[in-house]
Amino acid sequence: MHLDSWLREFGPRGRETTDADSLEHLLDELEERYPRLRFKLRDETGQLRRYVRVFVDSEDVSGTTGVATPLTGARSVEILHSIAGG
Repeated sequence: MHLDSWLREFGPRGRETTDADSLEHLLDELEERYPRLRFKLRDETGQLRRYVRVFVDSEDVSGTTGVATPLTGARSVEILHSIAGG
């Protein structure tokens, strides 16, 4: 699991391994270990925030299976916080 440079300010600075079986459980673990991440990745309902993108084995799951994405057998999870504006 790897966070982009903006999110690393609130969580792990490098790659971490996990035994989480779903994206939801991975996020639960991260928020428990790094409380400053709480509400940065998910909203109050537990869903991914609009500008957070999660790639599981290079596939963007943010707009499809989201937090319900199974991680069994996954080799990599990248969590990115995109910047909006104009």
